[in-house]
Amino acid sequence: MPSNCGRSCRPSCGQSCRPSCGRSCRPSCGQSCRWGGTGGRSGTRQTPVETPTPAQHPHRTPQLHPGAWWLWALALGTAATRTTNPLLLTLLLTVSAYVVATRRPHTPWSRSYGAFVKLAAAVLLIRLVFAVVLGSPIPGTHVLLHLPEVPLPHWAQGIRLGGRVTAEALTFALYDALRLATLLVCVGAANALANPSRLLKSLPGALYEMGVAVVVALTFAPHLIADVRRLRAARRLRGRPDRGVRGLLQVGLPVLEGALERSVALAAAMDARGYGRTAQVPPAVRRTTAALTLGGLLGVCAGTYGLLTADGGAYGLPVLLMGVAAALAGLWLGGRRTLRTRYRPDRWDVRAWLVTASGAAVAAALTLAATRDPAALHPGVVPLVAPTLPLWPAAAVLIGLLPAFITPAPEATDTRKEPA
Repeated sequence: MPSNCGRSCRPSCGQSCRPSCGRSCRPSCGQSCRWGGTGGRSGTRQTPVETPTPAQHPHRTPQLHPGAWWLWALALGTAATRTTNPLLLTLLLTVSAYVVATRRPHTPWSRSYGAFVKLAAAVLLIRLVFAVVLGSPIPGTHVLLHLPEVPLPHWAQGIRLGGRVTAEALTFALYDALRLATLLVCVGAANALANPSRLLKSLPGALYEMGVAVVVALTFAPHLIADVRRLRAARRLRGRPDRGVRGLLQVGLPVLEGALERSVALAAAMDARGYGRTAQVPPAVRRTTAALTLGGLLGVCAGTYGLLTADGGAYGLPVLLMGVAAALAGLWLGGRRTLRTRYRPDRWDVRAWLVTASGAAVAAALTLAATRDPAALHPGVVPLVAPTLPLWPAAAVLIGLLPAFITPAPEATDTRKEPA
């Protein structure tokens, strides 16, 4: 049915149009018409832009503050340093892996978790190899094998190459390496869950320049891993080898070139955004800022030393609190020198507090358990005994699963192709 503009009117439902008058066209289904014909002088075909439905623009749940993920992961790493029990360490690894599997976003930098797991496995293997080749000071009676011992000069006393390998020495090395591996995996969980750019945006103005350097250092490994995967996939598609020494050499040069190009682009972007430029601040404010920051850091060091020593328990906590207060005041004054604006800053909401509190609860529980029952958290190797799982520390570790249930799920990527 022709319309008043000279073009034919085709309803989206495919039904016929019933014009209510001689000029306008209204389809019987009530839907909008699509101008599919040609008319006028131009003779061109015009495709209308469909009005987006509410389902195409869903309401986005605000993401968790990236600092909460880092505090949660560092608290789990702190808990891992308080024990050498392999059962508790394995439980910490399981908790962090489950949270990463359920809440990791679909981004290239979030794929670095697998690399940290491989690094932890390599650390575990290297520590065991060193214990076998270089020996261990741990005495033992269960001899597993004898290696040929290499005689060393007198100035290398305490070091041996080869000799007997005992089960006690290997068990001690396994417990110690597993603790370090758990710490590395917890740091990898923070890298996979927290957005580095959003974390940089949340830093105070006084720490912005240092935060840029830290964020660039933290994102180096994820970008490097993403480049290696992309280049290896491209070589496989071209039928070229991507493994072995030859494949590594062929991939290494493009990765280095991409890293240099990224560095140049980052430097240009930082210069265009006025990185390093400061505002005019009175000299008295600068001197006060420097005094508060330096005094606060010294207070934190003195308070921490007092808490770690037996004689400084009376003054350690007050000095630590005063040092933290002075350092925060110095950072607040130092932020006045940096002119920065934030577009849609991340809010520290109730979920961020709960995530941080769950990690802090795990660290506090294992610290308390290491003080009250050190034998359960540090199983002995001489004599060699099987480790046992302490119940209430294990239940406390499960509190670390709270972020998997209270944080928003990652947004699914739309893999559908856009119409041409």
